[in-house]
Amino acid sequence: MQNAPLFPRNLLILHAAELITVSGSHAKRGPEMAEIGIIEDGAVFAANGTIRFVGKTTDVWDQVRTEGFAPEDTLVLDATGRCVLPGFVDPHTHLVFAGYRADEFAARLAGAKYLDILAAGGGILATVKATRAADQQTLIRETLQRLDTLLSFGVTTVEIKSGYGLDMETELRQLDVCAALSRKHPVRIVPTFLGAHALPPEWRGRSDGYIDFLCEKLLPEVAARGLARFCDVFCETGVFSVEQSRKLLRRAAALGMGVKLHADEMTPLGGAALAAELRAVSADHLLHASDEGILAMADAGVVAVLLPITAFGLREPYARARAMIDAGCAVALATDCNPGSAFSESIPLLIALAAVHLELTPPEIVSALTLNAAAALGLAEEIGSLDPGKQADMLILQHPSHVFLPYHLGVNTVDTVIHSGRIVRKGQTPVSSTWI
Repeated sequence: MQNAPLFPRNLLILHAAELITVSGSHAKRGPEMAEIGIIEDGAVFAANGTIRFVGKTTDVWDQVRTEGFAPEDTLVLDATGRCVLPGFVDPHTHLVFAGYRADEFAARLAGAKYLDILAAGGGILATVKATRAADQQTLIRETLQRLDTLLSFGVTTVEIKSGYGLDMETELRQLDVCAALSRKHPVRIVPTFLGAHALPPEWRGRSDGYIDFLCEKLLPEVAARGLARFCDVFCETGVFSVEQSRKLLRRAAALGMGVKLHADEMTPLGGAALAAELRAVSADHLLHASDEGILAMADAGVVAVLLPITAFGLREPYARARAMIDAGCAVALATDCNPGSAFSESIPLLIALAAVHLELTPPEIVSALTLNAAAALGLAEEIGSLDPGKQADMLILQHPSHVFLPYHLGVNTVDTVIHSGRIVRKGQTPVSSTWI
């Protein structure tokens, strides 16, 4: 034990009561979401952060011995009585911000409407003011705490949007913070540019001009620096129109960025149909998506990212997840963690709402938080399932089955978090581990 390396190159997990593979390299659509690949008495072996073998414990053990991996470089975890599954992916967050909006939450409880608060200069614009005033180190320090919380809930990859600067300096600062955090924290960060999150005060009454500024100045700078993988837009009544959103996203695509949309959140504006038209990687929120928009997304292969914590916090109707699955859509889940409409990193709350209000089954929830969430970030070939060749991001639950995820309502059931083959988080319940 004293001679064992601090970070072994290899990891072997044996005797999982359930090993959930969610096998695949693309999003699971429609009824495929229920097919998550359960292996009883399962095992997985990872070498240098990459999954090599997956299967029954006896089979994987034989493969490891046949390949002759060095025992002194392998950590073995006994997962008897536990469920092992891919690390969770949170494909929609706004983690980098300064300031809080507790007063706004109280106002909404008293009956104020989200878009009315925004129109009065509050909401997103209140966070913009605070974030513009915050320096980079402050943003890094506060966001690290939120990343730690997500990691404790089993999130191994997270998307983070800008959108609380709405000017050149602060938007770039938010994205620089994402880059700095990628070097400081084990959670993988996927940055998204959301300069079209709201119309900043200095552009009041000139929304077309602001879109031109983004297209001609800010987007090219973001692309030239390689700061964002995607461009997003809040396509919503009173924010940015379908036409403005189309112009911005086409410019982003021309600059080599993937495109996403905040679509049909408050009103049925047509964001889902626009996402299908542009072959967006995902359309998010979708509380008021039309039947035609849902079918168009299914036909175009757009991942529907649903954010039930936001609907819960805003007292809005939940997205029609069952209709989307029945139409053949790939559905993913995300927290939408932000200081206004959904100030929560809670994956357990997300799972509970998905089960009770979105009417997703336990296997569908697993697909939505792993492979489909990875697909919503264009990463389904790299993460999101326990397949040989993929990154070894895995979770060990406290319980023997994935069904405990929604069953143990609102409680964190994640015991051990593994990122790239290394244990990065352990819960209160110990997992037996020995060196070969």
